[in-house]
Amino acid sequence: MTTRTLSGFAAAYPELDPDAVDYGYLRDVSQAMVPFGRQVGTVVTEISADRAVVEIPAGDAVRNHMGTVHAGALFTAADIAGAAAFVGGAATRLHTIAQLVLRGGSASYRKPALGRIRAVATVDPRELAEILAATESRRFELSGKAALLDDNDVTVAKFTFDYVCDVAVAGAEA
Repeated sequence: MTTRTLSGFAAAYPELDPDAVDYGYLRDVSQAMVPFGRQVGTVVTEISADRAVVEIPAGDAVRNHMGTVHAGALFTAADIAGAAAFVGGAATRLHTIAQLVLRGGSASYRKPALGRIRAVATVDPRELAEILAATESRRFELSGKAALLDDNDVTVAKFTFDYVCDVAVAGAEA
């Protein structure tokens, strides 16, 4: 296990070994770190180097007055999945991430969201590669997307996200 001092964004994952990433560990920590997600009932079910999946279980707590899953619950799941996709993708260099901030996003609601919903999110691999290759401290832009699917794999909503990511490379000028 490689020992590094973790600060900033990575401090939330103190047991992370960037040389042998445990994605189950990343999933468990990510699940615990968003109190609002717990209020909505979201569950981080998958984090990998390529994507993250967050589930909204079926139930009255997330339904609106029309009987569909509330748009706020859909956004929450997509937002958490997007951040988790970044964590999985950046896991080997998470120690260099000072912060990831959602700057903006857009939503497209396609079909009524009924029952259990899964938010499947990714971040742009080219932009992520640039962040991971950083040799100096600087700010990067990063885009992400999430597709929200029902139990029949029908897309009920799509989200796009714009993030800013500050990288802090040890020994480099900010």
